[in-house]
Amino acid sequence: MDLRQRTEAIIDALKEAYPAALCALQYEKDYELMISVRLSAQCTDARVNQVTPALFARFPTLESFARADVAEVEAYVRTCGFFRHKARDIVLACQMLLSDYGGRVPDNMDDLLRLPGVGRKTANLLLGDIYHKPAVVCDTHCIRITNKLGLARGKDPAQVERQLWDILPPEESSDFCHRLVLHGRAVCTARSPRCGECVLAPYCQSLTAQS
Repeated sequence: MDLRQRTEAIIDALKEAYPAALCALQYEKDYELMISVRLSAQCTDARVNQVTPALFARFPTLESFARADVAEVEAYVRTCGFFRHKARDIVLACQMLLSDYGGRVPDNMDDLLRLPGVGRKTANLLLGDIYHKPAVVCDTHCIRITNKLGLARGKDPAQVERQLWDILPPEESSDFCHRLVLHGRAVCTARSPRCGECVLAPYCQSLTAQS
């Protein structure tokens, strides 16, 4: 089985295990996803989902976020860590959406990367989830598990992203990354992976090396 065949088999196994490839962050508007992803940096999605209902109720529109006092936003997002930087980026990004992009999250990488607090991982997630475009979201789960599977090598997100672009069917890329996150949380955890019940065990090079 060559690399592309293994990749297809891994995609099929993940589809069967996780039919619904949904982002764990809860949102209704495109800019709310942008805000939630910014808050999720070095913070769990569960924590972000606890924080955002009150935040979005206090600032129910993009305009209200753009006018917000950064200190007040800080108070709402304090438990997400690095709250000062995140609050500042949220307000500045919302201001830029209004001033430069007609109140919409941009639909291309170059414009997304202009937004405060938005890097390639965030931009790819926004492109995949909002616009359903091909996107490779290289978070820690993606990097760790694709290395185990031999689909990528190294820990640099940009390097792993390039390697995955070479082997993933574009139409599968975004859902593949979401499913890897679900699998990394449910089964292939970093500290205590449950290898005996892992649907990807037949393709895991870490297990092969141990046997």
